[in-house]
Amino acid sequence: MVALLRRRDRGEGMTDGGRLVLVGTPIGNLGDLAPRAVEVLRAADVIAAEDTRRTRAMLTHADVRAGGRLIAIHEHNERASTRDVLDRIRGGQTVAYVTDAGMPGISDPGERLARAVIDAGLVLEVVPGPSAVLHALVVSGLPAARFVFEGFLPRKGRERSERIAAIAREPRTVVLFESPHRAGATLRELADACGEARPAALARELTKLHEETLRDSLGALAQKFAATEPRGEVVLVVGGAPASAVTEESLAAALTAELAGGATVRDAAALVAQELGVPKRQAYDLALRISDVSS
Repeated sequence: MVALLRRRDRGEGMTDGGRLVLVGTPIGNLGDLAPRAVEVLRAADVIAAEDTRRTRAMLTHADVRAGGRLIAIHEHNERASTRDVLDRIRGGQTVAYVTDAGMPGISDPGERLARAVIDAGLVLEVVPGPSAVLHALVVSGLPAARFVFEGFLPRKGRERSERIAAIAREPRTVVLFESPHRAGATLRELADACGEARPAALARELTKLHEETLRDSLGALAQKFAATEPRGEVVLVVGGAPASAVTEESLAAALTAELAGGATVRDAAALVAQELGVPKRQAYDLALRISDVSS
């Protein structure tokens, strides 16, 4: 592996061997650490880690001596540490970067560091590894040929509402991360926006001893976790929006009929959404507009 690292073309402004290597690491089961990742970590001049304590434990498992090679680069110091990494690479050093789990730069630190290396004309390499995104997508059983990764949703406000509305319209399968204590609320918002019947999956503790994947409708999953938090790391997978034969005109006509019969805006929206298979939020917003016009 050392020979392989040395054979690559050099980037502009660097001496022989200098490069940044982003190394994918296990997302739970240390047995998933790839042999190539072990070789790179063993040969690197510097191992930069999101959490040096966790990385030291992984290195010990892989029988790789850390020595004095470990330095910490995380979301709070990534910008300030970039210049040091660039100087090390220009000086001919190989810097391996790992996060706590998975691939650096995917909802983890590393993206800014990688961009700086590219902009400086230096060499960037990647050693692929386990991926919570792909694992959850495949194990969900939902269509995987075309998909979208949303990362973590904003916690509140207009940006969160807009992102959830975009997911409701997205025809491709959507994968997103969520913390266990917010999973129930997010599932409820997704069910309201996408429709109770939209197929989905909740995958937790991927590659670990208690790995579990629950496949059901968004409504059923939201109900299951309304008062109970799933344990461990969570990945949500949501089926794409189906091609709908319901036009806005037919939806408006159904809502108008319910409202004329004395139903409240909320009740009319709930009933029509269930009957026509459209998201409750879509029906509610239109019902509200119809009610405002007629009042």
